[in-house]
Amino acid sequence: MAISNTPRKILVTSALPYANGSIHLGHLVEYIQTDIWVRFQKMQGHTVHYVCADDTHGTPIMLRAEKEGITPETLIGNVHKEHSADFAGFLIGFDHYYSTNAPENKALSQGIYKRLKAAGKIATKTIEQFYDPVKNMFLPDRFIKGECPKCHAKDQYGDSCEVCGATYNPTELINAYSAVSGAAPVRKDTEHYFFKLSECEDFLKDWTRSGTLQGEAANKMGEWFENGLNDWDISRDAPYFGFEIPDAPGKYFYVWLDAPIGYMASFKKLCADKSIDFDEYWNKDSATELYHFIGKDILYFHALFWPATLAYADYRTPTQIFAHGFLTVNGEKMSKSRGTFITARSYLDHIKNPEYLRYYYAAKLNSTMEDIDLNLEDFVARVNSDLVGKYINIASRTAGFINKRFCGKLSPSAANSVIAEIKAAAQLVADSYAEREYSKALREIMRLADLANGFVADKAPWVLAKQEGQDALLQEVCSDALEMFRLLTLYLKPVLPKLAEEIEQFLNIAPLTWAVVDASLPAQHVINAYEHLITRVDSKLIEAMTEANKENLQATPAPQPHSEQRHAQHQQNEANADAEASAYISIDDFTKVDLRIAQIVNAEHVEGAEKLLKLTLDIGEEQPRQVFAGIKSAYDPATLVGRLTVMVANLAPRKMKFGMSEGMVLAASDERGGPFILSPDSGAQPGMRVK
Repeated sequence: MAISNTPRKILVTSALPYANGSIHLGHLVEYIQTDIWVRFQKMQGHTVHYVCADDTHGTPIMLRAEKEGITPETLIGNVHKEHSADFAGFLIGFDHYYSTNAPENKALSQGIYKRLKAAGKIATKTIEQFYDPVKNMFLPDRFIKGECPKCHAKDQYGDSCEVCGATYNPTELINAYSAVSGAAPVRKDTEHYFFKLSECEDFLKDWTRSGTLQGEAANKMGEWFENGLNDWDISRDAPYFGFEIPDAPGKYFYVWLDAPIGYMASFKKLCADKSIDFDEYWNKDSATELYHFIGKDILYFHALFWPATLAYADYRTPTQIFAHGFLTVNGEKMSKSRGTFITARSYLDHIKNPEYLRYYYAAKLNSTMEDIDLNLEDFVARVNSDLVGKYINIASRTAGFINKRFCGKLSPSAANSVIAEIKAAAQLVADSYAEREYSKALREIMRLADLANGFVADKAPWVLAKQEGQDALLQEVCSDALEMFRLLTLYLKPVLPKLAEEIEQFLNIAPLTWAVVDASLPAQHVINAYEHLITRVDSKLIEAMTEANKENLQATPAPQPHSEQRHAQHQQNEANADAEASAYISIDDFTKVDLRIAQIVNAEHVEGAEKLLKLTLDIGEEQPRQVFAGIKSAYDPATLVGRLTVMVANLAPRKMKFGMSEGMVLAASDERGGPFILSPDSGAQPGMRVK
């Protein structure tokens, strides 16, 4: 059958990696997912442009450059080279990879800002922020630390507590200090610029429910509408590495304003280089298609801020936004102590072949926001079984006979039910790729590979080769097997582009596209000599990679409070010691705490929260309890489901940014690690009281 599609013009982006660190295996989930989809669409004959860029602005870039004694421009230039090499190593086929610190991005960002201002969507407001008097800079929330105002844990960040999970304003921290200099920050008024997101709510409600988002993503956005949208602070004060706001000296665009505009800027540069019509793709009434692949953690920015920015600046909005889940390794969050926080470069240095990982990720990915797990033992087993044992095995068992016995010539094509079944699967495989159901596509392809191997095993060419008068049948069997191999290679090409290219050279054929699925290798077609295509993954390479990535982690000392703060803090510490000495509670006070055994019936990530997991707890009541716990750094949610723990059942419900928290789970931590939830012995049941 022939796959026919009306030609389309498509622009595709992946989220911009931040220029403050290396690409790791978690990042690669997204770029591999996008690259497979782009390659499939190009094989369909569509015009597809895939662009991306380094996200280069913000306070962390500025401070890191200062620490290294180089300019921010030098830092991001070095990182751009590293990122570009890593992406190339994993065969990510960007049509253009750029930087947000580019003249095209500056012009577009300032132009969009002016359009928004003309549309009445920009306002100014005086706000109070913490200011570092030593560094002479306003401090982002994550650069302020202090004592949690709720549970009084020390050295907590300015937006949330890692111990109790509370969220708060940085001005609520006790004994706050700058994470940059250690100085006690002062409160200072400053004028900031805001995008009136609150006035875009009706538009965004319609847009997020119009098929532009996955259903689960649209539902997640609906939670934000429940409490109403706040206006978005799009400015930062000098010193700041970024683009200055027009007519506002000393004010800079917040990185999340110009970063997504970097998609447009990267494409604009490609347009200039390749004579492509930029306006055709970005005009408000464009007939082209625009797709963004992102992680679910940045859905808020892409599904609310970004479409509203585009719409009210009179540009087109995305056709669809595809969000994916996180990566765990061996069922847990990536860990430097376990050696599973693995960079792209480290993988390439040890395992060498990027297509093994591309295949494994594809075998796990679907169209939802579910997390996927890289189980390293399963990785070895699946690659060796599927790619070597099933797929390549078809050619390795038959090509030699064609080369040695028939001078590389194939026999005329004959009716073959297995070839017919493989061809008949083309639509299912194509639909699965188009819908980002890669795991479904690969399951079908491996089913077909099993059929091909069954055909080869049944016909046993190695037996035919020893029998007189069977040359014609031997040639036919091996030729049919190589036709099956050609079709499977076509189906796998979006996932394994380099291997497919090598096989095209071996089969002596033009680059495979979906249009040739109905064709066959012609009679007397001459193939080239077969050479070994891939090798099995050696588990020792995995062990070496894991060992090389292990770090003997030690707690990084926080900046010490500045000298002018020390005397006041010394007095405060003495007062705290006196208070602690009399801080014992009576048995009557303790018995007021209702501790219950709780079973975790569900656990999930919290959008927009760096430290929290949302737990659903069964404590023997009619309705389960919802609790937000600051344990994300220690646990993958999937590993918690079904476990027993201990919770405070009579803690007053607390309204948090992400919803109502109806209790608290007990956990332990210190400088050696954690937090670790408490678990009772076997025999405990949900609802039991802890005595």
